[in-house]
Formats: sequence, C-alpha cells, structure tokens
Amino acid sequence: MRTTIPFSRNARKKYHHDFRQTILWRIFRIMSEFVDGFGFIVDFHNTVSVFGSTRAKEGDRWYDEARELGRMLAKKGFTMITGGGPGIMEAANRGASDAGGESVGLNIQLPYEQRINPYVKKILSFHYFFTRKVMLTYAAEAYVFFPGGFGTLDEFMELVTLIQTKKIRRVPIIAVGKEYWQQMLDWFQQELNLEKHYIGPQDASIYQLVDSAKEAVALIEKSITRRELAQEWDGK
Repeated sequence: MRTTIPFSRNARKKYHHDFRQTILWRIFRIMSEFVDGFGFIVDFHNTVSVFGSTRAKEGDRWYDEARELGRMLAKKGFTMITGGGPGIMEAANRGASDAGGESVGLNIQLPYEQRINPYVKKILSFHYFFTRKVMLTYAAEAYVFFPGGFGTLDEFMELVTLIQTKKIRRVPIIAVGKEYWQQMLDWFQQELNLEKHYIGPQDASIYQLVDSAKEAVALIEKSITRRELAQEWDGK
C-alpha cells in the first residue's frame, strides 16, 4: 500500500511553478498581441497615426489643433488612430468622432490607470509597448506629431530612423508646432549634420514642420495624391 506524504505549505511554495512568469509564456503573449493587432488593424484604410502629450487639455492650443486635424481628416475619409488615451490622443479621436469618421484607439495597460478616452469607437489593448508601437506605425499613410513628452519623442525618433534606414516606406512625418519642435530640428541640422556629420543632408527631408492642422492636412493630401499617381504610372 502506497503512502502519500502531503507537502507542507513551504514545500508547496518551493515546488509551485507559475507558467505565466516564464519566458515561454511571454513569447506566446507577444505573439498573440501581434496576431490580434494585425487582425484588428488590417480592416482600416487611409490611416493616420497621431501622437502627442497625454496632459494637453481642452482649450490648449495643441489640443484644439489636434481635434481640428481629426475632424478635417475624417471628412476626407481618413481613419484616425491614436493610443486611445487622454490629451492629444483624445483630441484627435474627438475630432474624428465629431465628423462621423473612424476613430480607433490602441491602448496600453499600465501599472497606473490610463483611461480610454470616450471618443474612441473601436479599441484594442496591449500589454507591451513595442507591440502597440508596431500597430501604431503599421501601414499608416502619415504620422502626425504634436508637442509631447518622452513617449512622443521616442515614437518620433523611431519613425525617423525606420524611414532613414528604409525599413518602412517613406510617408509623411509631420511635426506640428514650430515653437516646440523648431529648436530641436535646428539642432539636428546644425549639430548632427553640418558639424558632426552623424546624419546626411538628405535626412532632414524625412520630416516636415508645420504650425497648424490645416497645413498638416494639406501635406497629407499632397503626399497621397503623389503616391496614387505613381502607382497608376507603375501599373501602365
């Protein structure tokens, strides 16, 4: 007759193995986020991704400009994609919603709550920043950056690098707000290009600087028209 000796509470803790803490579990979770993300985003067309500060409030100049951008682009048939949070993201989604357009949010789960803004019509949440970032940049017709903090600057620099290294096709990267961006972009040109030669003279053409939603929309429309004409020409 076999005798079963029960584990003590300490022994159970010692031998207990939580699979969710393993690297394999994380790999599966990352894969699932990519599968869900691409499956979600592929249904949207003429997408524009908008980035900017979560702290901008209604009445702030850039909040109002982002809202106007969302409204103008939605009226022209573009899908507005943001991180789904407050601030500039809310403003862009709000403008798109005002105009009856597609308003999409790709939210991130954080230790502290990042609320989903009420103007998002369709949403997908992510655990990992990098999977969310891929979805925000995937197949966009343009990327528009309003003033923001470290997250905004991180996304701006990554997209510039991806286009510089030809990892993604060239599409408009538009920085809105000369009072915020001008000094940094001038430093890129003077320090990185002219003095240190860390970047080439052509790299400054990757991004464009404007001061209003109206100017940004004009650049996006011009770029789309040029690409459509090129595709028609290639097809002949």
